[in-house]
Amino acid sequence: MTSVHTTRQKEPAQQAWAGGLTVFAAIMLGITGLAGIVRGIMAIAKDDVFVITPNYVFKFDLTSWGWIHLALGIAAILVSFGLSRTSTWSRIAGVGIAALVIIANLLSLPYYPAWSILVIAISGFVIWALCVVKRD
Repeated sequence: MTSVHTTRQKEPAQQAWAGGLTVFAAIMLGITGLAGIVRGIMAIAKDDVFVITPNYVFKFDLTSWGWIHLALGIAAILVSFGLSRTSTWSRIAGVGIAALVIIANLLSLPYYPAWSILVIAISGFVIWALCVVKRD
């Protein structure tokens, strides 16, 4: 009888932990999306913040990177709103968008290294938070 009582006490704690991770992922994905939008606008406007590397293998025009980051940022914000309902589709989309954000920031690393590393780390935490939660 004690084990049943202990199991029932653990379930609400685990559900609270899972809900907290989903909220964390939603907020961090929203912040990543907002950062992507700002970065995209800066790149489209050809801001002087970016470094131009002449011999980079994945060289795109700075405006192209701007549109890529802007589109990913908008998608990340939309998915972060979907995570408030904790649906399975939003968790899958969140992992997918965060993975695309990591890839885009890896490829554009030479243009703005410090910012790219920060966004890669945040997106990694988002993927972790969305993958650890076990849904019933």
